[in-house]
Amino acid sequence: MKIGILTDQIDNHVGGIRTYTYNLIKNLNKIDKKNEYYLIHQSAKELDIYRLNKEILISKFGIPTGGGFIWRLFNLPLRLRKTDLDLVHDPAGPGLLLFDVPFKRVETIYDLTPLLFPETHNRGYVLAHKLLYPRVKNLDKVITISENSKRDIMEHLKVPHEKIRVVYGAADERFQPLEEKEVAEVKRKYSLDFPFVLSVAVLEPRKNLPTLIKSFHKLKNQGLQHRLVIGGGRGWKYKNIFRTVEGLGLDKEVIFLGYVPGEDLPKLYNAADLFVFPSIYEGFGLPPLEAMACGCPVITSNASSLPEVVGDAGIMVDPYDVDGWTEAMGEVLSNKGLRRDMRERGLERAKLFSWEKTAKETLRVYEEVYDRD
Repeated sequence: MKIGILTDQIDNHVGGIRTYTYNLIKNLNKIDKKNEYYLIHQSAKELDIYRLNKEILISKFGIPTGGGFIWRLFNLPLRLRKTDLDLVHDPAGPGLLLFDVPFKRVETIYDLTPLLFPETHNRGYVLAHKLLYPRVKNLDKVITISENSKRDIMEHLKVPHEKIRVVYGAADERFQPLEEKEVAEVKRKYSLDFPFVLSVAVLEPRKNLPTLIKSFHKLKNQGLQHRLVIGGGRGWKYKNIFRTVEGLGLDKEVIFLGYVPGEDLPKLYNAADLFVFPSIYEGFGLPPLEAMACGCPVITSNASSLPEVVGDAGIMVDPYDVDGWTEAMGEVLSNKGLRRDMRERGLERAKLFSWEKTAKETLRVYEEVYDRD
């Protein structure tokens, strides 16, 4: 079988889709020596997965800067129709939906935030997805990353359950307990010479950081010595987060690191006494899993897919319950025995997820789709 996988997201973006696509391909190469893989993108790149696979380069010639969506909707399918690929997987779907194509189509849909939370995206992105979503049912298979997202796809896009396969992601292998020397390095780099609670999230409304900041303010009034450290770049409508900090007089107690490079994240998780993730909605929720894999106790929302990720290894709180977050954080930070227990349970929970398992289950989807004829 000749399998094409779109990799433009690896070349041009950071974050969850890039992580998913790279680790999927890397592990497919480990487990599958039978099929041929063609990585489809816009220009040659120096990256190990490109050296291990064949490439199909489709130029963005004639498309203005920032026209990646146009490239996906028009250039891509029209050019791919001339290939002899048996199947194409778009790990950043929906994409290959406007034109008929001679190959099987599999797309990964992480969540329906453009539909459910349109205020967290720009208007053009939302409109494009509203145009494409009705066509998702025409795919040969939809992969999604949680049972919660599967329910959303069935309910809102009317895709039958037999067309959807849940395949969980995983934390990269670099997320693990580290030696104190490495932890000390990241503390020096970011001047974190104090105990802290950590949250990692893009600064946008869906991540619900004002609720966390209000809860943290209550803890500070109770005498908490920790500071709150937030890692993540500025996203959409982020100003209310900074207004909340300023309004509560927490300018010196809440530390914003901005975008944190991937090599620093495992060290930050190891350095924190507690990881908190109050997001309102996640397709999967990778940061809590990464924190657990590093041995950091986790408190997260009881919303969307997050209970599937954390299980009984962490504490879950209603995302809007300020007092509930205050109580949960206070309990964990004041109880060493509880933190130790949560650490052990988190490490065990994280072992249930692996990129090799993701690759095996994804390959099974490819084979099912191809063998259906």
